[in-house]
Amino acid sequence: MKTKRLRLAAVAALALALAACGGGGVTAPSGKPAAVPNIPMKPSVGKGEGQLNLVAWAGYVEYGQDDPKVDWVHPFTQATGCHVNVKVAGTSDEMVTLMRTGQYDGVSASGDASLRLVYGGIVAPVNTKLVPNYKDIAPYLKDAPWNSVNGQMYGIPHGYGANVLMWRTDKLKKPTSWSLVFEKNSPAAGHLTAYDSPIYIADAALYLKAHQPSLGITNPYELTQKQFNAAVKLLELQHPMIHDYWSNYLNEVHDFKSGDNWAGTSWQVIANTAQSERAPVSTTVPSEGSTGWSDTWMIASHAQHPNCMYKWMNWITSPRVQAQVAQYFGEAPANPKACNYTAKGFCTSYHVKDYAYYKRVAFWATPISSCGNGQNNCVDYSKWTQAWTNIKG
Repeated sequence: MKTKRLRLAAVAALALALAACGGGGVTAPSGKPAAVPNIPMKPSVGKGEGQLNLVAWAGYVEYGQDDPKVDWVHPFTQATGCHVNVKVAGTSDEMVTLMRTGQYDGVSASGDASLRLVYGGIVAPVNTKLVPNYKDIAPYLKDAPWNSVNGQMYGIPHGYGANVLMWRTDKLKKPTSWSLVFEKNSPAAGHLTAYDSPIYIADAALYLKAHQPSLGITNPYELTQKQFNAAVKLLELQHPMIHDYWSNYLNEVHDFKSGDNWAGTSWQVIANTAQSERAPVSTTVPSEGSTGWSDTWMIASHAQHPNCMYKWMNWITSPRVQAQVAQYFGEAPANPKACNYTAKGFCTSYHVKDYAYYKRVAFWATPISSCGNGQNNCVDYSKWTQAWTNIKG
């Protein structure tokens, strides 16, 4: 486990240097909403081509390189004949950049990258009938704004989680609102942390949705210029209270253990790690709800090994493999049947099968100019990226 965390941290350390890569919104030159490219969907799956090239988050494609017991790649190769090569990416922007090269068959995309891949013609629609385990995926992860367009799935859900509010229990009372991190009179001022990504602007928008209803925010990823400006302003006011912006998994654990951080956005796996190292922390999803992430395996539109990719999407979502990946990485498995093979209490910790819990989570989705109400006046991701740079100074 320690080796895994160190490797995850090394990858995360690249995030800031790579964040400028792969940005860009989704808008047609005419200013009208970009059309979804007409890319054919695979009608059948045949014999594997013998190779598979993937872009993935660290911890998603393990072949025993850190721990011989952590290996779901070699069994896949033995079962299918598909030899797996993986390129580990540190950020969603890097994933988009890598997929644009045309060298990879698939990617484990988060919601802040998926629509860029879809509208860019980089990935193809997925024929879910060719992925038998798809039927067991949690319903609230299917046909979602971050992995489908016009009722067509563009991937197979993999794992997910909420961006929870973590706090030190010896410094603060249990918070009930994100006001703890956004309001200037916060008792944690100077000891706050926030996720280092343009997508964090959505966290501010979600807070404003509840506290400034006059703005009319209905979706934190579909913001008009006025709504976007309000979210950016809130983050500019928050900035002096921030101790640090985190992207490095272990840095956040360290800063909560040391007492430098008292509260901020986190993931349940980080909280579990900090607690295992005797840090007095706990987590909650406040009254406003939270943002979150749901990763999706997507197939390249020009995949050289499409049969192997379809076989991989079915393998990685099988219950036993889902249990392995979820426990190793620290996330909720997309296939709830994985809970039959996880350690006692694991699925409870990650709220698997708890629909009411995840109904309060606004999963990351790529901001595009086309709004869900049919208008085309939302701020796209390229402007989110520019604003985030300015917010941090």
